[in-house]
Amino acid sequence: MTRTFETIALIGKFKNAEITVPLLKLADYLTTRGNQVLVDEFSASEKIAQSYQTSSLEKIAQQADLAIVIGGDGTMLNIARMLVSYDVPLIGINQGRLGFLTDLSLDNMLASLEEILSGHYDTEERILLSAEVSRAGICRFNNLAFNDVVLHRGVSSGMIEFEVRINGEYMNTLRSDGLIIATPTGSTAYALSAGGPILFPSLNLITLVPVCPHTLSNRPIVIGAEANIEINMRSSVNVGINCDSHAYFDLEQTDHIMIKRHPQTVRLLHPVNHSYYRMLREKLGWSEFP
Repeated sequence: MTRTFETIALIGKFKNAEITVPLLKLADYLTTRGNQVLVDEFSASEKIAQSYQTSSLEKIAQQADLAIVIGGDGTMLNIARMLVSYDVPLIGINQGRLGFLTDLSLDNMLASLEEILSGHYDTEERILLSAEVSRAGICRFNNLAFNDVVLHRGVSSGMIEFEVRINGEYMNTLRSDGLIIATPTGSTAYALSAGGPILFPSLNLITLVPVCPHTLSNRPIVIGAEANIEINMRSSVNVGINCDSHAYFDLEQTDHIMIKRHPQTVRLLHPVNHSYYRMLREKLGWSEFP
């Protein structure tokens, strides 16, 4: 079932002057169509602010029927985490390098948007992870991850050690440089570099990918998205945790980490001819012939 999008928010890479021209082009186009346009106050240049209403992300989340994000995957990750609680669907226009999440190009964005806004689009729902760190029974860190939650060593040259449990059942004790807990969206990010599998983005799965494990038999494992992942630290020198390389927290030896699926999903809108496999070929340089 398609939705009607009356109020549309435009959000760009934070304080990036290069997005002024495409933002103005989009705002003019949407206004001509009869849509109400809201521009994120941190994305709007002085020129844009003179012509269009600017708002905070909080107000945009409450008022917008749709958000169009211009930037790279990092921009989309940040906006998705901020808007997920408000169930605002997202469209990504790529101005970065790879663009796994921002799949529309600047060259064809108006034609693609016309198709979507006319009701011809596919909706894709993607999961997020929630990570919580408890110390002495008190929550000390809580954040969301669209790509991945990463346990990592800092400047120390030594490996870190921790115990992993799935749904309360002991899985293993790992000595490594870290552990990546990734969503299907994040399977093409850091997890891919560490040897993890690519997961189709709409799957309800989570992958655990060790980073440089000391034992060669330690391999990535894929589990159901409803699983609860517990990590108990066994060493704490220069060890940290981050969500989407955005929110960081320094860990101590007695810390307990709980990672699970966030109850809400991010909704991405694509043109009807969107193909994930074609995107993989283009972004990863896969060839039709060996």
